[in-house]
Amino acid sequence: MSKIRVYELAKMLDMSNKELMEILESLKVDVKTHMSSIDTETAQLVEDTIKSPKKEVTPPAEEDGAMVCLTVPSGSSVGDVAKVLCVPAGDVVKRLVEAGMMVPAGAPADSAVLEALGVAFGKKLVAASDEQPLAEKNSRPQPKGDNLVERPPIVTVMGHVDHGKTTLLDHIRHTRVADREAGGITQHIGASVVSYNAKRIVFLDTPGHAAFTSMRARGAQVTDIAILVVAADDGVMPQTIEALNHAKAAGVPIIVALNKIDKAGANPDKIRQQLSDQGLVPEEWGGDTIVVEISAKQGIGIDNLLEMILILAEMLELRADPAVEPEGVVVEAELDKGKGPVATVIVRQGTLHRGDIVLTDTTTGRIRAMIDASGNYVDEAGPSMPVELLGLSDVPQPGERFHRVGSEREARGHIADIEELRRRREQENRVKRMTLEELYSQMQQGEVPQLNVVLKCDVQGTAEAIRASLEKLATDEVGISIVHVGVGRISESDVMLAAASNAIIIGFDVRPDANAKKISDSQGVQIRLYRVIYDIIDDVRAALEGMLAPTLREKVIGQVEIRAAFKVPKAGKIAGCYVLDGIVRRNAKVRLVRDGIVYWEGSLSSLKRFKDDVREVAAGYECGMSFTNFQDFSENDIVEVFEIIEEKRSL
Repeated sequence: MSKIRVYELAKMLDMSNKELMEILESLKVDVKTHMSSIDTETAQLVEDTIKSPKKEVTPPAEEDGAMVCLTVPSGSSVGDVAKVLCVPAGDVVKRLVEAGMMVPAGAPADSAVLEALGVAFGKKLVAASDEQPLAEKNSRPQPKGDNLVERPPIVTVMGHVDHGKTTLLDHIRHTRVADREAGGITQHIGASVVSYNAKRIVFLDTPGHAAFTSMRARGAQVTDIAILVVAADDGVMPQTIEALNHAKAAGVPIIVALNKIDKAGANPDKIRQQLSDQGLVPEEWGGDTIVVEISAKQGIGIDNLLEMILILAEMLELRADPAVEPEGVVVEAELDKGKGPVATVIVRQGTLHRGDIVLTDTTTGRIRAMIDASGNYVDEAGPSMPVELLGLSDVPQPGERFHRVGSEREARGHIADIEELRRRREQENRVKRMTLEELYSQMQQGEVPQLNVVLKCDVQGTAEAIRASLEKLATDEVGISIVHVGVGRISESDVMLAAASNAIIIGFDVRPDANAKKISDSQGVQIRLYRVIYDIIDDVRAALEGMLAPTLREKVIGQVEIRAAFKVPKAGKIAGCYVLDGIVRRNAKVRLVRDGIVYWEGSLSSLKRFKDDVREVAAGYECGMSFTNFQDFSENDIVEVFEIIEEKRSL
């Protein structure tokens, strides 16, 4: 029997995708997205339903005469199943008792309950997939206004370095952007507008995905569609997976562009298998992910890619009212020597005019000029239009939202209020961040918490082993979701992803860089570092059981430079030192650092000022030190003084 796509049928019947999906739902036809296929018999039934709306239509049965299939929402109770079956809850409980199952109406309906009720009522009951359809996952606040018109889709191009992201945009825009960039790598966000089939598409060319995550962490969902560029001769790489996880976490529909198919080593089927392993099952393999084979250099498949973008945009039904108050999002900003603060923004709704006073989260100003993606000065910018704004008093941060205000005085008042509100929210966010210590307390309060984890390890094999071990710890009381797995140091991007996903970061044999540590402190993201795999498993298991042991934390209290070495009879070798920073305590731990490398770690056997033994020496003073069972020190060595602090973990 021949098949037809849902969106194709909607076009034939001259109706919106949403209206057609509602009709299919009323007929109990199980379709996941607008890209799903239905048979011609069902399509004819839909057409008959539209022509005779008052006539009662029986939902179509399967070709082999099987039972009618009913979908039960995930997490439903027995009472909810009764509503799906259109019978009283008492009847459902009675049938379960007859089947030997003592289950009340408020109990969750597991697979055994659904199977028993399906047999009892002669229908096939199927639990809905936990994964939402693309259009549902990408749900956004309803646009304001009464005069909604179609707006161009905003597309972000993501993927691994050197897989052809900028080259793809370069061909689409017929420019030579890639030739001008240092080393051929994108250095900043660029927004551009292209026309195809008389429709506009807005492209954001990002340096990887850090800015993408930064915007989402601030609650600014700019992107409508994500293009994941994967090289057909290279395959799914670590940055590809990271970009994919960012797009999934944001709930953005993904179109995969298989690039470099013209190269000798290209293997598209192998890449499709790798994508399937990551949860992106291609349409031709029975999934919902659009995969387009292209060659950015040769221009192969570009038209097909643009067509898919427009089809997906039509399914998402992107609308905006040009007449309402203008508002949008800052996607990039810089301080130009000639122009002053310059912000690249995208208008989400309304129409922005030159001379308007705009207010962002951190700055304000009157628009002196607006420059569009082609470099032309314009007087107004409508929905989905990217423009550069000149006239702001300061440089805003990417991801900040903006809107129009009536006067500069009102704008300054708003800035003061926003600063106060931000301080309060930062305090609240620090409290709300998930930590291991909070898991047990949430369980005791009757909540069902989910522990989101960003896992970074030194090697891939270890990462997969830890991931598998952690996922096995999930129970009915608490879920564990691995948001991202990566290899290498803990970066700023990892912290931003953890902040946006309310996750903790677990590092095995890796360390956070300085920026990552600073951002984790400000965002309240918990980073836990380990060197033994079993410690990770034990800590997470102990958190679930509410039995976490106290935290042992190292605190550096002083830094000392050895400036001379003396040999003292009977006492051995003594170090003449100068305290550079902090304080030295007699009972503290010390480590000797030579040329940036830890050479020895231990404790002090004596601490003297002149000939007197002392308990501590402060910064700016000289002292004499001897070390326990260690005399292999020399001039210019640095001694780091630290203490081990025990922190009680509150539940």
